[in-house]
Amino acid sequence: MGFFFAQRFIISIILFASLSLASQSNLTTTKPSAYEVIKEYNFPVGILPKGVLDYDLDPSTGTFSAYFGGSCSFSLEGSYQLKYKPTIKGYISKGKLATLEGVSVKLLFIWVDIVEVQRNGDSLGFSVGIAGADFPIDNFEECPQCGCGLNCGDGQLKEVRTNPSVSSY
Repeated sequence: MGFFFAQRFIISIILFASLSLASQSNLTTTKPSAYEVIKEYNFPVGILPKGVLDYDLDPSTGTFSAYFGGSCSFSLEGSYQLKYKPTIKGYISKGKLATLEGVSVKLLFIWVDIVEVQRNGDSLGFSVGIAGADFPIDNFEECPQCGCGLNCGDGQLKEVRTNPSVSSY
């Protein structure tokens, strides 16, 4: 009888260990959303439009890519037109997106690439290389939608507040 008891005991331990490992692997395979990650780097979720399908991030280097189902463009009431390519990429660190690729803004009649975004206290600074502009951070509490920006179906126009400080670098 001792042999069968020992055998059952060993099988119980193996089953418990297997279940424990399976539950731990389920926990580690759950990847936070791109919006949750952006918050971890001290950015508001609204710097990304709705619709990020997936992303890659190497925390050791800050290299990231975010993937949409296609191109995304929208206008912000009283402000700017923006375009996101199907893939955007760059480097992320606490409060800074650098070497950004895949995001453009229309200035007057031409499209220019946004190459850097930096958090400065309660504002975000956007750089297009030779010039930049700051905007209050509360403009980015809500994620815009492709096609309609922040004015999607609720009938209320949301104006983007600008900070009059536009500077050239």
